[in-house]
Amino acid sequence: MLILQLLTQPAAKQVLRYRLAEEGPADVRIGNVAADLGIAAIRGSGDVTFTLESGSDYFKIDNITGELSTNERRIDREKLQQCQMIFDENECFIDFEVSVIGPAQSWVDLFEGKVIILDINDNTPSFPSPVLTLSVEENRPIGTLYLLPTATDRDFGRNGIERYELLQDSGESSGRRAGSSSGGRADSGDGYSGKRRFDAEGAGRSSVFELQVADTTDGEKQPQLIIKGALDREQRDSYELTLRVRDGGDPPRSSQAILRVMITDVNDNSPRFEKSIYEADLPENSSPGAPILQLKAGDSDVGVNGQIEYVFGAATESVRRLLRLDESSGWLSVLHRIDREEVSQLRFTVMARDRGQPPKMDKATVVLNIKDENDNVPVIDIRKIGRIFLKDGVANVAEDVLVDTPIALVQVSDRDQGENGVVTCTVVGDVPFQLKPASEMEGEQNKKKYFLHTSAPLDYEATQEYNVVIVAVDSGSPSLSSNNSLVVKVGDTNDNPPIFSQNVVEVSFPENNAPGEKVANVVALDADSGKNAELAYSLDPSVSGIFSIDADSGDIRVNTVLDREQKERYEFKVIAKDKGIPVLQGSATVVVLVADKNDNEPKFMQDVFTFYVKENLQPNSPVGMVTVNDADKGQNAEMKLYIEEEEDIFSIENDTGTIFSTMSFDREQKTTYTFRVKAVDSGDPPRSATATVSLYVMDENDNPPSVTFPSNNSYTLLPPSSNVKTVVRTVLATDTDTGINADLNFSIVGGNPFKLFEIDAANGVVWLVGKVEQKHYGLHRLVVQVNDSGTPSQFTTTLVHVYINETLSNSSVVEAQVGKSLAAPLSVDIAGDPNYDLGKQRLSIVIGVVSGIMTVILIILVVVMARYCRPKNKNGYEAGKKDHEDFFTPQQHDKNKKPKKDKKNKKSKQPLYSSIVTVEASKPNGQRYDGVNEKLSDSPGMGRYRSVNGGPGSPDLARHYKSSSPLPTVQLHPQSPTAGKKHQAVQDLPPANTFVGTGDNISIGSDHCSEYSCQNTIKYNKQPFRRVTFSVVSQPQDPHQGSLQSCYDSGLEESETPSSKSSSGPRLGALPLPEDNYERTTPDGSVGEGEHMENGEKEH
Repeated sequence: MLILQLLTQPAAKQVLRYRLAEEGPADVRIGNVAADLGIAAIRGSGDVTFTLESGSDYFKIDNITGELSTNERRIDREKLQQCQMIFDENECFIDFEVSVIGPAQSWVDLFEGKVIILDINDNTPSFPSPVLTLSVEENRPIGTLYLLPTATDRDFGRNGIERYELLQDSGESSGRRAGSSSGGRADSGDGYSGKRRFDAEGAGRSSVFELQVADTTDGEKQPQLIIKGALDREQRDSYELTLRVRDGGDPPRSSQAILRVMITDVNDNSPRFEKSIYEADLPENSSPGAPILQLKAGDSDVGVNGQIEYVFGAATESVRRLLRLDESSGWLSVLHRIDREEVSQLRFTVMARDRGQPPKMDKATVVLNIKDENDNVPVIDIRKIGRIFLKDGVANVAEDVLVDTPIALVQVSDRDQGENGVVTCTVVGDVPFQLKPASEMEGEQNKKKYFLHTSAPLDYEATQEYNVVIVAVDSGSPSLSSNNSLVVKVGDTNDNPPIFSQNVVEVSFPENNAPGEKVANVVALDADSGKNAELAYSLDPSVSGIFSIDADSGDIRVNTVLDREQKERYEFKVIAKDKGIPVLQGSATVVVLVADKNDNEPKFMQDVFTFYVKENLQPNSPVGMVTVNDADKGQNAEMKLYIEEEEDIFSIENDTGTIFSTMSFDREQKTTYTFRVKAVDSGDPPRSATATVSLYVMDENDNPPSVTFPSNNSYTLLPPSSNVKTVVRTVLATDTDTGINADLNFSIVGGNPFKLFEIDAANGVVWLVGKVEQKHYGLHRLVVQVNDSGTPSQFTTTLVHVYINETLSNSSVVEAQVGKSLAAPLSVDIAGDPNYDLGKQRLSIVIGVVSGIMTVILIILVVVMARYCRPKNKNGYEAGKKDHEDFFTPQQHDKNKKPKKDKKNKKSKQPLYSSIVTVEASKPNGQRYDGVNEKLSDSPGMGRYRSVNGGPGSPDLARHYKSSSPLPTVQLHPQSPTAGKKHQAVQDLPPANTFVGTGDNISIGSDHCSEYSCQNTIKYNKQPFRRVTFSVVSQPQDPHQGSLQSCYDSGLEESETPSSKSSSGPRLGALPLPEDNYERTTPDGSVGEGEHMENGEKEH
């Protein structure tokens, strides 16, 4: 068992590497595969065998010991296709594959190996020609160097070319060589950077030529001839030397050639190539004559000495056979078609020499990379693996072979390169076989190995033979494909289990049965015969004690009383086993459905159902759902639901148990509803049950806060000496909602520009937080907003009036100011004395104007113009008469100061007004004043009104006000002067003390205004009108101040005249309006905006 475990768990996949010298005899031991794989301890046991799957052309292996050795075929490294143009000894190798097969082929492992072929010295170096000719011009200086043709050696490394030798001139002496290691002189090669020198000596040491060998960057050795003595062509025109080449093998090999040196006339410029290395890509299978590249060299000489011819230098026989070099143009072209699979790269040198005497030359290296084209189809090789017999494309496989068993080795290769060599292999057709990689290691893309595995159990009774077609497709464009097939013959075994006629047997059996009753009968068949077809039945142990089966007949009986309410379905397996070896079995599922009897009453999930529903729910909306079950089934479980209540408020949906309301709930009227629901089944006799339903109405934020104190038209007196934190007023409010919807928050949202007051957000207490100053005297209108905490929040806006003064001497003045405050827009701050800053400005102007004739003249002109232009009312009311009492601020009386009198004891001088325009309401009978529009359209000082809308988010503060008559149209009085800047409007005060809204901002209503009149869409109540006059006061004393706008309340009823009212009641002072644009508040709470236009320009 230990050995088997070791074999089934081999070491990680590895590549075996061995070294072998070429040209060896047969039966040379290479290595032991078993030992190198770490399983040498079990050699000879016979449990594990070794098979050479590939590489058998040169190698063989012992199946038992794993010993790898050579066969009778000799290995010549230079003739191996894969070793062509390979100059690294580790890159020349022969691949082989070894499969390690476990006992009974229970497992198979495939290992790859490489045998590196070592080079031996079996090739002699040779020159391109037995006679080498070199032309040397006369009078060349000593030390001139000439390149000599190089020799080639098919061996490499130390067996390659090692040295060149130059022997004596045959014309001077014979039998003695110059430059040999014994008689010649070798100048220190290390001192010449890899160059070695050899002298050409005659019997008397001729010193005309010397040999020097240089190591090139390509790793080659370049022989060079150096002139050591004077050359005179007239005395001697040629020398004949012997050049010998020797490799470094043991024993060394050598050859020699005659070097004929011709002395020519002087040619002092050598050709020069444009580049030292020419590199190009050449597609394989290029047609003969196709140009590749042009080599270009230049020569500074002229005439014959400047004519260049191109010849091959150090070039192999294959280069000269495949390529053509034009001697005159230097064009390199294809001579014969080149196959990349035979030659992947061509590297050679080209010599450029001139036609001078002697000729000069230059050398360039040419590198041609042969680019692959998809010209090779993939090759599929199907071989045996392990102990499964495969011959002539037929494999015999037993049907009981395990799934995922390898039955053959498939090797797919493509001689192309790159994408053209990437091969995809697959099994075609619906066959129970698939390909899996034979090794987990990443191999070559154009060479892959697969195991052909079984992917499903084989069944001889179903299919006796399979034709497995394997298709391989490369990734070239266009792609090439090939296929190969393997016939798999399936061997028969006992593999048919018993089969039931029905996989699932479903039986309906009534509950409350008698024990021992027969439930069903099951029958199974076996395709085998004899013992293999004899069957025995048994039941799943999960139902042991409840059901039993006869082992021979298959009758199933029940052993106990069944209750459907406890379990209505029994599912178990019936197993049929044959008596073959090995024993096979089959199974079927038996489902026993217990039939129902009506023996259970309906049952609600709860005795009491409690639901919560929001108020204001739409009628016929669902308010809850009850759940009722009946343990019975079918008609016995079909139920009808009923509502038992005194009022016909609720209904119930029979299918879902959903309860609906027929009315909308109001929590403020009723908070709880209780009734009963009854369920009756359809059994015989019927059974029923009841449950109680309690419905609680939840509050919604549908009621805004209601301010109970103070009212909008009330006010409180605050002495100026009051201390900080003095309680001024308490705002009381209520909310009919409950919970968080009734949680109120108080805040001041307007009318507090001096930050004198604050309000407690929780209890609504308003207190003084700042020191009262002179400018604070007068009426303060605080806009207080009361918000609840519901979602969305509801709010109510109320007004708190605070009158700051020492005493309350004239309450009617304050009441008039409060009335005016109710008519003013909420966005306008009413706080203190509005003329306080204006008075200071006027005082500064008076002090600044000290004297001057121009000032006196200006004052006189103003007085004259005021007297001249002053109009008088027919009823005795003077339009320019100054009001002595400010509308919002009480007058500060100085008891010690006496009023000044006019020098003529006449009335005080009146301030200058440019003009007055009076705006009044329509007559009570609905008639309008006509005939004034034409005059007003021509007036340059006519004011205009336009409506301002608060936007969709602004609440409508007037939506709670109910009245019976529409708002009267605002008309211009026909008797009013048309050139003035003073405007007069009639407005109705709010009828209630609160403004109610549902948003966060104060609502701004909408007025419908024409150019000269405004029509409000909200109705007035029956309160009397109050006349409010708006005016624009011109101040010529300060040119930078501009026009001042003011208003006052004349306190007139519709039937009163200005003269009668002014004599009986107090006069109200002027109230500045906010610059040129101002807003006004109508009784419904909406805000309008007016613009004063004078000739289209604003006064400055």
